[in-house]
Amino acid sequence: MPYGLIENAAVAIKDNKIAWAGSSNDLPDRYEDLPKTSLEGRLVTPALIDCHTHIIFGGDRAAEFEMRLNGASYEEVARSGGGIVSTVTATRKASQKELVQAALPRVDAMLAEGVTTIEVKSGYGLDVETELTMLRAAREIENHRNVRIITSFLGAHAIPEDYKTHSDAYIDEICIPALKAAYKEGLVDAVDGFCEGIAFSPDQIKRVFVAARRLNLPVKLHAEQLSNLGGAKLAAEFDALSVDHIEYLDENGVKAISKSGTIAVILPGAFYTLRETQMPPIELLRNHKVPMALATDCNPGSSPMTSLLLAMNMGCTLFRMTPFEALKGVTINAAKALGLEDCGSIEIGKRAELAVWDIRHPAELSYRIGFNSLHSVIGKQQK
Repeated sequence: MPYGLIENAAVAIKDNKIAWAGSSNDLPDRYEDLPKTSLEGRLVTPALIDCHTHIIFGGDRAAEFEMRLNGASYEEVARSGGGIVSTVTATRKASQKELVQAALPRVDAMLAEGVTTIEVKSGYGLDVETELTMLRAAREIENHRNVRIITSFLGAHAIPEDYKTHSDAYIDEICIPALKAAYKEGLVDAVDGFCEGIAFSPDQIKRVFVAARRLNLPVKLHAEQLSNLGGAKLAAEFDALSVDHIEYLDENGVKAISKSGTIAVILPGAFYTLRETQMPPIELLRNHKVPMALATDCNPGSSPMTSLLLAMNMGCTLFRMTPFEALKGVTINAAKALGLEDCGSIEIGKRAELAVWDIRHPAELSYRIGFNSLHSVIGKQQK
């Protein structure tokens, strides 16, 4: 059975780690004295992991969403102060406390669906101090909620207005210095970038990645979302944890990330919101045995979505991923996309973070739309 389902199963937990798992008939005698809780036949999976989010930001983009639906062009929206510029402006004006308070409802929505680990990116500051404030705010979430936060520095997200004509200087004067400052403060788990015609070139991203390597930080990349600039190949050269979006990824790019062990992160929320038509190469990824993760890409512009369960349904419905692939995509493969080896599956020695569902079969997690079958979450985060 592809899910590894065990009927009438038992999981023994000791010191917040999985000590044993299997059929309850085979439970070793040494665990008989542990406190027991019956889950009454409910389905248990690893707790979910959202491996790509931008949940720290100021303001929102609902007004421009409405403008576009009323016929305004992207240029008209931008001229009126919309787009990423509006988010950057609002984020720069917000204090760390305000950013945290704005993010907590988004975090709560994720936790309510069995998520226990969330990756959070910077990238809406585009100056040194605001990038640091965003990362500090992300780290602070752990002080307010029982959740594990993984931070990614995304200084190479967009070109700020004052550097539009000299983006190379932005990399040298803002992005890399911000990265070094964030690293010195212990705020960075990985380094990300946006390699795209509307953002940064492969050569510019490479300079950021070289800086990350000197700091011994792993990298990941927004790549091949709107065109194919070869970002995935570049990421593979640096043994990237993941390449994300990848709608325009070709077979050569797939082969490159297959060799490097890089995870392909599928983000159907942005595809849906932007009404894109170019789908990620799911079959090529399967053929070359590239592990696929799924995430919400929660952000104010292209994916204002906080439901990882909805992302699973979208991955299956829009891209024809299977429910089994979707579940792996928000558990074990999501963990790999973050470089985590201590979660994402029910295995001895891993963190005892489990989601308990009021369903009988895992396919229901991807099948239902707008329905949350979570019963409870087992496991306390270890800070």
